[in-house]
Amino acid sequence: MASKQSSLAAKLYQLWLTQPPEDELITNQYGWELLTDEPGGVDYAETDAGGVPAMWAVPKASAEDRVLVCVHGGGFVAGSMYTHRKLYAHLAKGIGARALIVGYRLLPEGVHPIPVDDVLAAYRWLLDQGITADHIAFTGDSAGGGLSITAQLRAREEGLPLPAATMLMSPWVDMEVTGETMVSNGGKDALFNQAWIKQLADGYLSGTDPRDPLATPLYGDLRGLGPIYIQVGDQELLLDESRRLAALAEKAGVEVRLDVFPDQQHSFQMMAGRAPEADEAIRRLAEWARPNLGL
Repeated sequence: MASKQSSLAAKLYQLWLTQPPEDELITNQYGWELLTDEPGGVDYAETDAGGVPAMWAVPKASAEDRVLVCVHGGGFVAGSMYTHRKLYAHLAKGIGARALIVGYRLLPEGVHPIPVDDVLAAYRWLLDQGITADHIAFTGDSAGGGLSITAQLRAREEGLPLPAATMLMSPWVDMEVTGETMVSNGGKDALFNQAWIKQLADGYLSGTDPRDPLATPLYGDLRGLGPIYIQVGDQELLLDESRRLAALAEKAGVEVRLDVFPDQQHSFQMMAGRAPEADEAIRRLAEWARPNLGL
C-alpha cells in the first residue's frame, strides 16, 4: 500500500487530469514545486551548455569530474530545469556527483528531433569541457527518460563516446502509444489516460514516423550502451514500456536492471524528501550509479 505521503502525488495528478494541458497550473508549473523537498547542501547555477540553457546542481563535497546529465519529463509540453532541479539534486547528492539539468526546447518549438539534438548538444559540451564519457551518466524521467536513450543513439551515430550508465524513471519510450498496460492499468494511473498520451505523442512527432528509433527507442539498436537501470511504478500506463525496453536492452547485450515499485504512480521519485518510496528509489539509484561512475 502506498504511503500517505506518496498518495499526495496521486491527488495532484488527478487535479491535473481535470484541467486541459494548456491550463495555467501545468503551463506555469506551480504544482511540481509541491512534490519535492529541498535536499539542502546543494548549490544551483544556470549555465549555457553548448547553446542550450541548463542548470548545475552541485552538492557540497561532490566529485567535480563526475556528472549526471539530467533530462526532465513533462510530455514535451511542460517541466523544466526549475521544476525538476530538486529531484536531480537529491540524486546527485546521493551519488556524490554534479548534475547538469538540461533545458531542452518544448512544444510548440521543440518538435522531434529538436529535443534530442538539444540534449546531445549539452552532452557534447560536457565532453568538450574535459569530462570523460566514463565519468558521465544520463538520467531522465518520463519523456526525459526516452530522450536519455535517443540522445545516446544520436551520439553513437555521430561517433561520440557513450556515457558510463543510464538511470531511467518511468521512461516514455513508445510514441506509438501501445503496450498491454495502456489498457490494463487504465483507471489506476492517476495522471495519464491513453488519449492524452496519444495527443502528446502526435504533437511531438509532428508527422514523423513513430517508429523512428530516435523517437521510439523500442525500435532502436541498443548495442554498445552502458548499463541501464529502470524504475517504474506498477500503477502506470507506461509500465509495459519499461518492461519492453529492459527486454530490448538485454537482447542487445546491455546490462539492465528493472525495479517495479508496488502501488506507485508515474515519476513517483518526484516525492523525494517527502515520501519513503521516493527516498528508497533515490537510494537504490545512487547505490547502483556510484560504482558505474568509479565512485
